[in-house]
Amino acid sequence: MRIQQFRLYTTDIQRGLLMENLKNRYVQIDPVWDRLRSEATEAIIADPAIGGFIHTSILQHSSFERALAHRIASKLASDEISQQTLRDICNEAISDDPEVANAARADVMAVVDRDPACNRYMHPLLYFKGFLAVQSYRVSNWLWVNGKKDMAYFFQMRTSEVFGIDIHPAAKIGKGLMIDHAHSIVIGETSVVGDNVSMLHSVTLGGTGKEDENRHPNIGDGVLIGAGAKVLGNIKIGSCCRIAAGSVVLQEIPPKKTVAGVPARIVGEAGCSTPSIKMDQILSSD
Repeated sequence: MRIQQFRLYTTDIQRGLLMENLKNRYVQIDPVWDRLRSEATEAIIADPAIGGFIHTSILQHSSFERALAHRIASKLASDEISQQTLRDICNEAISDDPEVANAARADVMAVVDRDPACNRYMHPLLYFKGFLAVQSYRVSNWLWVNGKKDMAYFFQMRTSEVFGIDIHPAAKIGKGLMIDHAHSIVIGETSVVGDNVSMLHSVTLGGTGKEDENRHPNIGDGVLIGAGAKVLGNIKIGSCCRIAAGSVVLQEIPPKKTVAGVPARIVGEAGCSTPSIKMDQILSSD
């Protein structure tokens, strides 16, 4: 009887260890990271001259999180604060808040899905300054939320200097953001940007005065903002809207509308259920 009980007990232990092992293996599954490493290996074989850069940026790291911290730090480092110090800060932010890296994964997927010039998962991490600027912002936002505002301002300053993109650390930005041809982007302190938003170069989410409270736009999920568009003031842009290139939006826009002009007005429906993903910027002649 005791032998049978012992066997049942050991079987339970083995089953528990097996389940724990399977759980750990499941947690380690990371399709984005696996794809990045595979592409990196292929790229080095195809062009050994760039192998050192790709190996240092991707293959020498144990995880997507570590590679991300390295890339942010390597771009923002200066004589004022070393790469090692910035990498330690990035690693701390990513370890403390897993959503920093999870949002970065969603951003990688967004760029690959929406930008026809991007055909590899590793391209945003290595070459696309819009992606890198957003990830730098995500670390600065963690610093801001955790009371390290001076360091958050340093990240903002270096992001602006290096990438030409100015995102205040206090802004709230969702996952799956793509900034195409990123240049001269301004996102103000009290701005809110939802999930799966796409914007092109020279977009401003700005204020209209010197108010201390909410003074910047609230952009809903799935919005497409065309090149050179300005959205100004504490206004709500409804989910799945299209804002035409060069528009100046000064009033709230209901969901699923297309706006154009200076000042912008509603010129029709959004044209599809997911304008930020379809990326259709042609206005209907109807």
